[in-house]
Amino acid sequence: MSIEENIQTVKNFFAAMGRGDRERLLALSAEDIEWMIPGEDWPLAGTHRGHGGLEDLLRKASEAMETSFTRPSEFVAQGDRVMVIGVATGKVRATNKPWEDNWVFAITVRNGKLTHIREYVDTQARWREHP
Repeated sequence: MSIEENIQTVKNFFAAMGRGDRERLLALSAEDIEWMIPGEDWPLAGTHRGHGGLEDLLRKASEAMETSFTRPSEFVAQGDRVMVIGVATGKVRATNKPWEDNWVFAITVRNGKLTHIREYVDTQARWREHP
């Protein structure tokens, strides 16, 4: 696939996340997708594998926090890799405290599907208000 097609696939993935469209997210993800979020003492940290891991991660994220706005602002691509830079806002459900963080996703796209995601977020910004 071309770089432009890979970028569009990633844009479609973020649009589906914004709509909460789990079926579309799964359709855009390889069955053996691997989503890694570095960190400790952060409930979303770890490596999440396969469609089951993706669904579990999305469930945990929606239970722990409400994301009111995610804006990818820049897409940088080379070959099958797409880097996405953006900002998100929301609140921690347990405390109702707002958060805002800048993030970067390093994504690999193969044959029109996301195969690897490395998510780098400001976990302190998102989690500092959690009990």
